[in-house]
Amino acid sequence: MKDIGVYLENILACIERVRRYTASGRDVFFKDDMTQDAVMRNLQVLAESCGRLPRDLRERRREIDWRGINGFRNVLVHDYLDLNLERIWAVIESELPPLAVVIREELDRSDAEIQAQGREGST
Repeated sequence: MKDIGVYLENILACIERVRRYTASGRDVFFKDDMTQDAVMRNLQVLAESCGRLPRDLRERRREIDWRGINGFRNVLVHDYLDLNLERIWAVIESELPPLAVVIREELDRSDAEIQAQGREGST
C-alpha cells in the first residue's frame, strides 16, 4: 500500500487544478466542454484517491461524505452520459472547499506522525 501522504497530496492537487480550471466562473465552465472534461477527470481521480484512504481516517473525519464521493465517482465513470453540470458545479462550490480543509489537516497530521516516528527511531 502506498503512503497515505501520496493520496492526500494527490487529492489536494486535483482540488487545486479544479479551482484553476474554474476560476473564470460558472458561465465559462458551462460553455467550455474542454474545461468540463478537465474538471470531471480531476474529480474522478480525486474520488479514486479518496477511496484509497484508510478506513480509520474516513471514520475519524465523518464531516466528509466519503460514500457520496464514491457514489459521485461511480457516476463520473459509469453514468457519464447522464452527468448534470449543475450538480458538478455545486460539488465544486460547496463540497471541495471543506474537503480541502480536511485533507490539509490530515496531511499535516500524517507529516507530524512521520516526523515523530523518525525522532523515536533516532533515539
